[in-house]
Amino acid sequence: MSKPPFPARRPSAGPNVPGLAARALAVKAVAGVLGQDQALEDAFDDASLEARDLALARMIAGVSMRRYGTIGTLLEKLLAKGMPRKSGPLEAILITAAAQILFLDVPDRAAVDLAVRLARADDRAQAFSGLANAVLRKISAGKEELLAAIPPEADTPSWLYKRWSDQYGTATAAAMAAAQRVEPSLDLTVKADAAGWAERLGGRLLPTSSVRLAHNGTIRALEGFEAGQWWVQDAAAALPARLLGDVAGLRVADLCAAPGGKTAQVAAAGAKVTAVDRSAARLQRLSENLKRLDLEADVVTADILANDLQAWKAEPFDAVILDAPCSATGTIRRHPDVAWSKSARDIGAVADLQRRMLGRMASLVKPGGLLVYCTCSLEREEGEEQIARFLDGSKDFALEPVLSDDIGGIEGAITPEGFLRTLPSLLPDPDPVMAGMDGFFAARMRRKG
Repeated sequence: MSKPPFPARRPSAGPNVPGLAARALAVKAVAGVLGQDQALEDAFDDASLEARDLALARMIAGVSMRRYGTIGTLLEKLLAKGMPRKSGPLEAILITAAAQILFLDVPDRAAVDLAVRLARADDRAQAFSGLANAVLRKISAGKEELLAAIPPEADTPSWLYKRWSDQYGTATAAAMAAAQRVEPSLDLTVKADAAGWAERLGGRLLPTSSVRLAHNGTIRALEGFEAGQWWVQDAAAALPARLLGDVAGLRVADLCAAPGGKTAQVAAAGAKVTAVDRSAARLQRLSENLKRLDLEADVVTADILANDLQAWKAEPFDAVILDAPCSATGTIRRHPDVAWSKSARDIGAVADLQRRMLGRMASLVKPGGLLVYCTCSLEREEGEEQIARFLDGSKDFALEPVLSDDIGGIEGAITPEGFLRTLPSLLPDPDPVMAGMDGFFAARMRRKG
C-alpha cells in the first residue's frame, strides 16, 4: 500500500472533513468503555450526527468492541514499548481504525488518514500521530498474516472463557465465543400474524415465533414500526414470558420491567399487567413503547427490595416475572462492551442481589400462581445455583419444568433439571448473521396451594 499524502500542517477535525465526525464519535464511545466504564450505547444518546454518519459510528464502535481482544493483541505486538502514557484518546483511535482496516468494508487509506487526523487534532495524542500512522500501515500491509495467528477465543476475556469452558465444556465455550464475534441479526416480537410480518419484512419466522431480519438500517423506517405492530426483542429474551402459558385475563407483575419487552408480550396476550422498575427514566421509555404499541399496563416506580410493596400490590398476582439484574454476559453478541466492562467480582455481587430479590417473591404470588425467574447471564451462579438455593430454602414453591413445546422445540435449550438455558451458539444457520441467540436462563416455579 502506498503512503497516503497526509498534509504537513495540523489538519482540520471539523465536520467538513467527510467521515471524520463519525470516526470521532466512535472513538468517544470506545474510550468511554475502556476508561470510564461507560456503556457503549450511552455515547450515542445525544449525538447530533446525520443518520448515515451515526450508523457508521455505531458500526465502527460495535466492531471495535466485538473484536477488541484480537485488536488489542495485534497492538500489543506492534507497539514495542506499549501504549504511550498520557496519550489521551490514542488507544481508542488505534482500535477503531484497526477495526475498519481488518473487519469493515472501508478503504484502508481512509481509515488511516482519518485516524491520523484525529490524533493530530488532540493535544495529548498529536505527538503520537506518526506512531499511529506507522502502526496502522503495518496492520494494513499484513492483516491476513496477523489475523491468522490469533485464535477465536481471543475476543472473549480469558477469565470469562475459562468459566465457560469449566461450565459448558471447551467445545461449547469455543462455539459461544465464535458466535459472539458476529454482529447479530435483528429479532422482532410481533403482536399478531408473525408469519405474515416475516414475509412483509423479508425476514424469517423462527420456531419461537420471533421474526428474524438481516437488517442494519434504521429500525423506525421498517414497515409496522410507527403502526406499533412489533417491537425489537432478542428471540431468547422473548422466551421467559412464554413460560406463563395463557395469561388472558390474569393479573401479572413484571418486575425489573424496563425496557418493557416482556410487559408488552403479556399485555398483548390479554393480561392485566403491572410493570415495576426502580428507574423512572427507564419506565418512561417503557411507557412510550407501550403507547406506540397501543398496549396498556400499570407502570409503577418502586424498588422491590424496599419496604414499599404494599404501595402497589393490592393482592397477590396470578403470575410474576422477575427479570433480575445480572452480569448480562449472555448479551455480549448484541452488547460487546459487556465482555470488557465486567469482572468475576460483578457476578458475585449481582448473585447476592438476585438472592435477596427472590426471597421477597413469595408474598407477591398467589397460591397456585406462577413465578418465572430469568436473567440474561450465562453464569450458573445467577441461574441454576440461584434457583437450587431458593427451592432448598422455600417450602412454598415447586419447580415446574420447562417443556419443549413452551419454547418452540429449540434443541439443547432445556437442562436436565428442567430449566431454560439458551446459548449464543444455539439456532445454527449457514449464515452466521442469522444464527444464534442471547444467553438466557429461566426457571418456572408454582406456588403450592
